[in-house]
Amino acid sequence: MKLYGIKNCDTVKKARKWLDENGADYEFHDFRKDGLDGEMLARWEHAVGWDTLLNRRGTTWRKLPEEVRDTISARTAHEIMLENPSIIKRPVVERAGDVFVGFNADEWAAWLT
Repeated sequence: MKLYGIKNCDTVKKARKWLDENGADYEFHDFRKDGLDGEMLARWEHAVGWDTLLNRRGTTWRKLPEEVRDTISARTAHEIMLENPSIIKRPVVERAGDVFVGFNADEWAAWLT
């Protein structure tokens, strides 16, 4: 299992703590430190959709020009996420070919068992 996110993100911290407390074996990949490539992003977009990956609640989204936010599409979202990985909803988890976005302890308990 591989968990992707940003080390300082509160949700990622909660997810990592939950995984540690539940004895899950995982590898952590920090977007900022370890990077994000187009192939990885395309794999997630194919699995869950670009709209699911795009965090419209964060400051990175709010900092985008209104015109960009109003006209976003799959192509432009892909480019924006590659340029600004902090706009991706976190964490993203890959496990056994599945992709899960966000953290919810109850859902994870069911998903990881």
